[in-house]
Parts: sequence; C-alpha cells; structure tokens
Amino acid sequence: MQNTVANPSTAAAAAAAGNGGVQASGAGGERPEDASKQNLAQVTSSIQKTLGLLHQLNLTVSSFNSASQLPLLQRLNALVAELDTMQKLAEGCNIQVPMEVVNLIDDGKNPDEFTRDVLNSCIVKNQITKGKTDAFKGLRKHLLEELEQAFPEDVEAYREIRATSAAEAKRLAQSQGTLPNGDVKVKAEH
Repeated sequence: MQNTVANPSTAAAAAAAGNGGVQASGAGGERPEDASKQNLAQVTSSIQKTLGLLHQLNLTVSSFNSASQLPLLQRLNALVAELDTMQKLAEGCNIQVPMEVVNLIDDGKNPDEFTRDVLNSCIVKNQITKGKTDAFKGLRKHLLEELEQAFPEDVEAYREIRATSAAEAKRLAQSQGTLPNGDVKVKAEH
C-alpha cells in the first residue's frame, strides 16, 4: 500500500510542473477550455488520492500500536503533501459554486435538488414565454385578418414588403454566419 503514496517532494514538484505546463500550453495554442478541463481533472485526481490517503490513515489509526507509529507518520506526511498539491492545483481552477448549493450541502441535502429546481424554474419560465409568444402570434394573425377585410390592398403591400425584408435578412444572415433569429452559427470542430 505504501507504494501508492507519492513522495512529498516529487508530488510538489509534479504539481508545480503541472501548473507551469498548463499555463504554458494554454498560451501556446491549446484552447483555454482544454487547459481548464485538464486542470480540473488533475484536481479531481488529487481529491481521489487524498480520499485514499485518509482511508489508509483511518485504518492505521484504528489499529494503532507502537509498531505502527512510523507508517502513521509517513501517511500523515503523504496526506499533508497531497493536500498541498491539491491546493496548488486548485488555484488554477475557476469554478463558481452557487451559495444555494453550499447551503444545501450544509443542510445535509442533495445538491442535485438545486439543479432540479433551476431546471424546473427554467421550464416554467419557458412555458410562460412560449404562451406569450403564441398569444402575440394569434393577435398578429387576427389583426391581419381584420385588416385584410378592411384594407385588402394595403395588407397585400404589407405582405410583399415583409417577404422582401425577410428574404434580405436571410441573405444577410447567411453571408455573416448568423441565424435568422440573430444567433451566431458555431462551426463544429473535428
């Protein structure tokens, strides 16, 4: 089991080299998202190592005798070194956790509740917005029908202007790489 524990000086050197490597590669052409994902993966790996070290430490302490004092000290030193490594790696991560999630965890609840509540809130707001959009479409249709009965020539001219305007907007959007609703097209990278 002791073979899995990294040498504290080696772990610190690897952490320093890892941070320097991420920064250098981020500036040298690697996308920042990739560097961030790599850094997050390193932090996650360090957390897993720390949990393993804590488990080993728990086993050593629970069956402590005078002969296990040296392994206990070695595991404590390895834990301190890994916590230092984790802290250095975490400095490169920019993760923002909403306070609501932290409060849920403090209350002993599942943080997935926050995600579920946010998604449900978005669904409700989306349905409200869709209802408003549908109501405006119905109103527009009703107004055009009423206007067509009262002013048929003007409504026909209006429809021609709208068709010309829509076609021009579509051409312009295609030439600029935007969608008709104004969103920018994202090119798939392979």
